[in-house]
Amino acid sequence: MSKPTVLIVDDEKSARDGLVRALRREYNVFAAENGSAALAVLGEHSVDVLLSDVRMPGMDGIALMKRALANRPELICIILTAYGDVDIAVEAMKQGATDFMTKPINLDKLELVLGRVLRARRIELENERLKEQLDDRYGMENIIGRSPAMQEVFDTIRQVAVSRATVLIQGESGTGKELVAKAIHQLSSRNKGPFVAVHCAALSENLLESELFGHEKGAFTGAMERRVGRFEKADGGSLFLDEISEIDASVQVKILRTLEERQVERVGGDTPIDVDARLIAATNRDLKDMVEHGDFREDLFYRLYVVVITLPPLRERQDDILLLLNHYLAVFNKENGKQIEGFTPAAYEQLAAYDWPGNIRELRNLVERMVVLARGKVLDLKDVPVQVRERSGSSVEVRADAELTVDEMERRMILQALEKTGGNRTRAAEKLGISRRTLHRKLNQYEID
Repeated sequence: MSKPTVLIVDDEKSARDGLVRALRREYNVFAAENGSAALAVLGEHSVDVLLSDVRMPGMDGIALMKRALANRPELICIILTAYGDVDIAVEAMKQGATDFMTKPINLDKLELVLGRVLRARRIELENERLKEQLDDRYGMENIIGRSPAMQEVFDTIRQVAVSRATVLIQGESGTGKELVAKAIHQLSSRNKGPFVAVHCAALSENLLESELFGHEKGAFTGAMERRVGRFEKADGGSLFLDEISEIDASVQVKILRTLEERQVERVGGDTPIDVDARLIAATNRDLKDMVEHGDFREDLFYRLYVVVITLPPLRERQDDILLLLNHYLAVFNKENGKQIEGFTPAAYEQLAAYDWPGNIRELRNLVERMVVLARGKVLDLKDVPVQVRERSGSSVEVRADAELTVDEMERRMILQALEKTGGNRTRAAEKLGISRRTLHRKLNQYEID
């Protein structure tokens, strides 16, 4: 990834050169001695951050900023002011400045400010881009995803849809297994036929057998009339059996026979009925392990285990979180008559750090809650439920030990940050809330390689 570009504007050569030396290692840096020279640089180069003194002869910093923003609304503007120019700094913020700093400039603080505003801008731009791309639909049907793992899932869905093969969908609860089953049906030649879904875990053994295969009048107490089963209803289409791992052994036998013979017999009946239904099954359990422990029939397992689609949990789909948040924000804005514009960078970072044990179902419900309860135009950190904030692992945690000195505690925190970021010093500095320069100094101080 290319370095961000910073334009430094200051009529004092020593101040200008000092900032150039401080920033040129991490950034592409241009420098200008006045507003006119700065506008010329902006006209010729792509600049991410304008870092300008406010008091300059001719065109001052605020006038420069206004002209720059008129042509480049996305430009990040940071105004440099003298200690007593608070009123001017406030006016600059009203006119569009992203932030301000007082002179003399604390270089460590400047690096932190630049890192923060650039990170926030990247998130905002990504947010806007993904909103546009939602119209083009990453995915199929209602499946949203652009991560490599989901692209593999989409490719498999397209390949298997045109076949007659039985499909087994594996994944944790809330990962969207039924949506995948519907996508397979819709992309298949059976899409003119019915899509019939049965949630096996919700029915007892006797009820499930009747639901799947139907029953004749008088087959059992309460069977007052003939009932057509789900296999028959799915004739010419697809039958989706969710949580097939919860089916009793006796029902497993009948499903196996149906798959092999393409016929069903209703409960209480003895006449075979031809059915042509494609079976798509799903489970959140390990069927191989269940077979080994005698909890699932091996012969049925191999009938199901023809084409397997494994859905990744949301915690392994970081690239999809913002996409899903924006998708459900649009859905619940419409449902609730609201016009919430998006998520602040702070809210997004907190949500991205969350492990989402309930996967997409949990994300969907959380966004609905946030939209319903929101009072502002954007969803901020305060709108994120407290249990999510508490569980998000976005900060470095160090166990307190009364016997450790301050230096020992600091050294331990640095080591933990480096471990959590795989040795990436820039990310470790961000986690610790210090600049990379400060981290480098402390690495030398504590003799950390």
